[in-house]
Amino acid sequence: MGDKELMDQEEIYSKVLRAGRRTYFFDVRSTKAGDYYLTITESKKFTHDDGSFHYKKHKIYLYKEDFESFRENVGEMMDYIISEKGTEVISERHQKDFKKTEPSSNGEASSESFTDLDFEDI
Repeated sequence: MGDKELMDQEEIYSKVLRAGRRTYFFDVRSTKAGDYYLTITESKKFTHDDGSFHYKKHKIYLYKEDFESFRENVGEMMDYIISEKGTEVISERHQKDFKKTEPSSNGEASSESFTDLDFEDI
């Protein structure tokens, strides 16, 4: 089977979600046995000082046997975030005068800086 035929066999259904500098690709693909699985790809654009750019991509492969647990965990995490912080977006990127304060070990707020993490940091 040639590369073109393999690609045609694998890519079944796709959706794209653009979110600022990030783009998420949701792709249903086919295994060699003809079963389906899901890939989720995060692509983030980085611009160099000279104006050129490159993309960093991270991919998750999700198989049917893990769908229910994955859905439950993602739903639980989203519900937790919304119940704790609401739906309003709070970030330095969205608010010019935003000052991050974190509670210190004694419970008082401090202004320690937060380090942005990407998938490759985990």
